[in-house]
Amino acid sequence: MKKMNSSQLRNINPHIGQDLSQNVKRNPIYFILEHVYDTYNVGGLFRLADALAVEKIYLCGEMETPPNHKIQKASIGTYKIVPWEYKKSASIAIKELKALKQKPAIIAVEQDERSVEYTSIDYSFPVAILVGNETYGVLPETLDLCDQIVEIPMWGINKSLNVIVSAAIVGYEVSKHLVD
Repeated sequence: MKKMNSSQLRNINPHIGQDLSQNVKRNPIYFILEHVYDTYNVGGLFRLADALAVEKIYLCGEMETPPNHKIQKASIGTYKIVPWEYKKSASIAIKELKALKQKPAIIAVEQDERSVEYTSIDYSFPVAILVGNETYGVLPETLDLCDQIVEIPMWGINKSLNVIVSAAIVGYEVSKHLVD
């Protein structure tokens, strides 16, 4: 498959993007974004989702969706290629995923008393990676629906990483467990 640079992706016709999307071998990974406020973060998560060839992104709750101008810009057009769907809440997306024949394990990236280090679990597929709002994280009631909660160790003063960085760290850890 031919790779495209940012200029080509930005200028791609949405219909061509959908056609190209069908040629991508998707990995059994889903992203669930809950109340991600910053449109640049949403766009960056689309770029990450394309890099990991995720099956689908669920945009959930109070957040902007494509074709928002800032999402278009930050995603460099990958929102036209990565399958996505808006849901009123992350709990709705989780319930729909759990109703699939191959139920994905729902893994939240969050600091919580129940969380374990992201490298310490055995990832089985399919898997859905859930990230939350930049300020308050994943809602407690959403965490209760998850199969596992993972966190990234923080050794400095800062408590957390940017949502894209967190999703990338866990996403690439998950992808190391893929078997061809």
